[in-house]
Order: sequence, then structure tokens, then C-alpha cells
Amino acid sequence: MAHHPHESHGDQHAPGQGHTPGPAHGHDHGHGDGTDIDWAEMAPHLEAQAELFTPLYERALSWLGKEVTEPGLIVDVGSGPGVVSCLFAETFSGARVTAVDGSAPLLERAQQRADRLGFGDRFDTLAGELPDVLTDLDYPADLLWASRSLHHLGDQRAALAAFAERLAPGGTLAIMEGGLPARFLPRDLGFGRPGLEARLDALQEEWFARMRADLPGSVEEAEDWTALLGAAGLKHARSRSFLLDLPAPASDRARAYIAAFLSRLRDVFGDTLGADDRAVLDRLLDPQDEAGVHRRTDVFVLAAHTVHTAVKPVQ
Repeated sequence: MAHHPHESHGDQHAPGQGHTPGPAHGHDHGHGDGTDIDWAEMAPHLEAQAELFTPLYERALSWLGKEVTEPGLIVDVGSGPGVVSCLFAETFSGARVTAVDGSAPLLERAQQRADRLGFGDRFDTLAGELPDVLTDLDYPADLLWASRSLHHLGDQRAALAAFAERLAPGGTLAIMEGGLPARFLPRDLGFGRPGLEARLDALQEEWFARMRADLPGSVEEAEDWTALLGAAGLKHARSRSFLLDLPAPASDRARAYIAAFLSRLRDVFGDTLGADDRAVLDRLLDPQDEAGVHRRTDVFVLAAHTVHTAVKPVQ
């Protein structure tokens, strides 16, 4: 199946608008900065992040459950390995769930997860390029969920219109875009220059702008989600943010995620960072260093993601 190198897969993003670089394919459009992403290579990280962020997703899905009554079909657009797709199957026990993604290997993992959890009989996968592949759905969706997949499509306005077209009358479109930068570390680590995470945020913002500019058919768009949902013909737009608060001292699972996250940033931005910040990252990532994320007692996870919803009018 076709796989667009920039399609999103679940919630692989964390800081800022959710734009965390992934490993490069080797086709980085001349930047040499990894704006192409090898999603199959990232599969373990995608699963680890979504599992760690499960409390946030559970709150978001609980809120959606009050907005959407007994959906027949839920479509997870940019589902990746299916962690959140399976949460939908668990939360909405009467619904059929279709995981849609550009990566067939990730969808295989999604189906395996659904089978393992006992949802396989009402779980489907659909592989292909977004948003065109949505025309292959058997019938319209009552709830279409896109978790940070929209910003990997060049023309977000056109993509939202395509999403809305695949909704049943009265169906809900829910997109997760935006929020606040994730934080894992105190501002002052006790070594190096304070404010490392803020400087990493700035680099990620620049990376995200380049990634967006590289997308085929890229269109600059003000991120006024209420207006964009309205332009897609949807009504009753609402937004709500959900918090993940895993206080210090972090669990081993959270520490492993933080280490993997910072390691990717070091790999992508190593030549851009100053020597002092590179040295700080090296210490943070050293499993034997008492000041590293594997051992220090003040490591935590704090993140906020925003969900925007709107409804397709009943004709």
C-alpha cells in the first residue's frame, strides 16, 4: 500500500504543537535534518508513547462519549500501531472501529493488538494515502478521530473537508491538534545552562515549519480550528484540553520514554545545538550518571493535548 512519508501515526508527537522529529528515511528533501519519518522504525516508540499517555486519552474518550451517543462506526485516521484505536473499541463497546494508516506494518500491529485484547471481531484496518483512502470506507463514520495526523497533510483545509465528507449526518469529527509543550525536567538541572527544554522547543518549531513546507501541496493555514471546521461544513465546534500529569519520581516506563525522546532530539539536532547543550544531553542520557534521566529523582511527565470537535448537520 502507498505510504506517505509524512503521515502521522497515533500520537508520536509531544512538545509544542506536537512536532517531534523522527528518524530520517534518507529522503529529507535536501535539508539533511530528518524531516522525513520512517514510521515502521518508530513503531516501538509510538506504542510506548501512546501507552504512557493512556490516562490522557482515556479522559479525552470519556469526554467524547458524552458528545457521541452509541456510534456504529469509529474511524481512527492516522492510527499507527492502534493503541488509541483499541481504547476506542474498549470505550465504545458497541462500535466497530476502523484503523486507517499509510503504513501496512503499523496496521498489522494494530490488528494484532485488537485480537490480543479481544476486539478483533469488530476491528478493521485500511491502508492507503490520506485523505483519499477514506473513500474506501464501507459506510460513513459516526465518529472520525484524527490524532495529530492532520498536520502531516499538505492542505489541511482540504483534508478536513474530506474527513467531513466521510461522516454520517449527525456524525462527529474530533481532531487532536495543539496543546502545550511537554515537560520532563526542572528548568535548572544543577549543571549546564538553565532552560534546555525551552531551547529544544524552539528547534522543534523550526523543524516543524520545514516539515510542513516539504509536504506535497503544502498550504500555509492559520490554525483557527473552529473556523477550519466551519469551512468544512461542520457545526457546533468545541475544544477541550486534557492533561497528563505523571509526577516525580518518574516510573521506569516514563524514564525509558523520556530517554528515547531526548535521544531522538539529540540525533536530529546534535549539529545545531551548542556544545554545552550537547554535553548536557549526553549526561542526561548516560544510564550510569546520577544526574541522568534514568536515575535522578526529579524527572516527571507533564503534557496537555487539545481536542477540537464539530458535528455534521443532519440534512
